[in-house]
Amino acid sequence: MTAVPHRDVHARRIAFSYPTGTLRQHYVDGDLVMSHVVAVLSGMFPEGEQYFVRAVRDSRERVADPELRRQVAGFIGQEVTHGREHQELNERLAAMGYRSLKVDRHVRRLLALSDRFDTKRRRLAVTAALEHYTATLAECLLEKPEARALLGESEVRSLLLWHALEESEHKAVAFDVYRAAGGSERMRIWIMRSVTTMFLLEVIGHTVLSLLRDRATYKPWVLVPSLLALRHSPFLSRDVWARLRSYHRRGFHPDDWDASALVEHWRTELFGEQGTLADHLR
Repeated sequence: MTAVPHRDVHARRIAFSYPTGTLRQHYVDGDLVMSHVVAVLSGMFPEGEQYFVRAVRDSRERVADPELRRQVAGFIGQEVTHGREHQELNERLAAMGYRSLKVDRHVRRLLALSDRFDTKRRRLAVTAALEHYTATLAECLLEKPEARALLGESEVRSLLLWHALEESEHKAVAFDVYRAAGGSERMRIWIMRSVTTMFLLEVIGHTVLSLLRDRATYKPWVLVPSLLALRHSPFLSRDVWARLRSYHRRGFHPDDWDASALVEHWRTELFGEQGTLADHLR
């Protein structure tokens, strides 16, 4: 394995707050479906992030490269913080009627099976595959103004921008650990196909269940425009799908999608001297 390039991956001490009454019911630009999709994804994050941490930590002894070992420490710190902050958001969303905490419990049971029956290498392959999903969606959010416009100016927007930045910063860490642990291209690609099927079924299934609990779902003048808007969602565009599929190419590496300039821009935008989230740092 070639030497891992330097990447600045470090955990930020940060906190967000969601006082009662600060989030409107459909907090993603008033959009019914996307509000439920984001709530479902947020519900998946706390347990998902802990799974990623376990998978990388349990194979850390296979990492000889000192640069990658430093990045692993930053990865773990970032993912632990992501899980904590999304847990707080999930509790707020649950109080508003979303199924975030139910999704959290379901994901915990699902991933416990993987912890019990999968090998360390397979769990790393699952982590690397899901990290490609999160990095792709994160960089879509950071790159596209129309994606950010969906989030308005709420605290949820702030959290997702911070999360997106750090997902881009550490997008290659689990992948590089998988390689260092001797993971094969065949397993990596096969696991990605399995993960894609499971991930889409989980997101769609939980979103449908969540929508069924929302009275607005039964108002055609609310539901139909929201469903139609999905056709033009920046997160479902052809370039996003092309990027997700690129993971199936032999020889693929997350750095094939160079986001270094994007990361530098958003570090300054969010955490520079005049950064919009500088006051959220502890």
